[in-house]
Amino acid sequence: MDQSILRISKELSELQKGSDLSLAVACRDIDVRNVKALIIGPHETPYEFGFFEVSVLVNYYSLTIISFAEYPSKAPHVTCVTTNNGRTRFNPNIYANGKVCLTWRGESGEQWSSAQGLESILLSIQSLMSANPYENEPGFEKPRGGDDEIRKKKAYAQKIHHETLRLSVINRLENYLKITADGKKIKESSERDQESYDDVEEVNIPFEPFKDICKRRFLWYYESYLEAIKKGSGLVKPNQGFATMPFESRGHNGMDGSFDYPDLERRLKNIKKALDEETESWAREGLENTAEETTVSVNLKHQFEQVVGTLKGGDMPHNVSLENGNPFTWVLTYFGRPMTHFDSGLLRIRINFSPRFPEEQPRVKFETRIFHHLVAPDGTICYSPKPNKKEDIMSHVEAIIAALEEDEPAYDPRKIVNLEANKLFWNGEKDGKKLYHRRLRRSVQDSTE
Repeated sequence: MDQSILRISKELSELQKGSDLSLAVACRDIDVRNVKALIIGPHETPYEFGFFEVSVLVNYYSLTIISFAEYPSKAPHVTCVTTNNGRTRFNPNIYANGKVCLTWRGESGEQWSSAQGLESILLSIQSLMSANPYENEPGFEKPRGGDDEIRKKKAYAQKIHHETLRLSVINRLENYLKITADGKKIKESSERDQESYDDVEEVNIPFEPFKDICKRRFLWYYESYLEAIKKGSGLVKPNQGFATMPFESRGHNGMDGSFDYPDLERRLKNIKKALDEETESWAREGLENTAEETTVSVNLKHQFEQVVGTLKGGDMPHNVSLENGNPFTWVLTYFGRPMTHFDSGLLRIRINFSPRFPEEQPRVKFETRIFHHLVAPDGTICYSPKPNKKEDIMSHVEAIIAALEEDEPAYDPRKIVNLEANKLFWNGEKDGKKLYHRRLRRSVQDSTE
């Protein structure tokens, strides 16, 4: 086998086994030349929690074509195909025509090395998504000062943030869910379905490896998206046009458009509603699958029996049951451990399984209201099972409990799902964390009433 193929195969495997919540990679079957990767925009930048995709094939959103012919002895040729058929430039170093300026293409000491690899490429692209992308443009790196320069930097960040929400999040999820901008369901073969891809380079894309992760992450970051809209709408006037930067050209290699945050908010809420409805539909589909004794339904029944046995042999009386006997809808009852903030607590957690499990991962929601930095206001919990055990439901149960009970977690901005709880827990002040634990304890006490 070609050494370049062996090398990239190994790198793909390592990335897939990794725990970086901001990167994901996939390839079609064993065709490693058809590499796709998802980059999630960094926290506290205009790209925050946006979904940017890179690929060896021309796809949609921020795409990258990488030639592995002489890889890794020579740097891969990276080309980005941005949104709107190349009309939108998301960064000074990511051009609308596809050119990407990465760090190893420049000065001495920044050249490509064979020690680098696919992860280096992805991290380099992600590093371009900085808090102040205006300064990524050559000649604008050093602060010049002055009110006009400050206004330009803010204006540039504002329009990138707006378009990150509109193009990389909202359009993407609407396409995945097959809904219009008004939230109406559309048929794949209808003319309206074709129109729903106005900002997408290709209509029919059979290989969509990140559909499930984007849906689940949307539920994680939903509150952050709404907060971003709230802040953004207070900084601009309704329908205010985007400012053109000195290094941009209108209609070519720039970012044209206008602000419409009320429309973004309406569409976000429609997506959330559609996702909740999709989750509920899994239960109905599951009953049909159970009646037909499909492979997935048999697997879920078998794993349910195993999880019941494992929990019975554990040190806590946690238990699981099937809602209405449906193996696609589990209810985990969590009993709080003595001498902890969860002491005497009784939490009901619903685990919804897709008929396409494990391709589509479970969606887990607390039905008992709880104030926790890893539990979103709607009950969605932020947790991560071991990458190589996503098909093992006990691994999910253990990860849920571990996320809930961990007292001293490491700070991870990719896990911000409850803004209020997160602010108290991580504000660095002793009183803030005390208040957080007080509110957590109060919510646990309320769970028994």
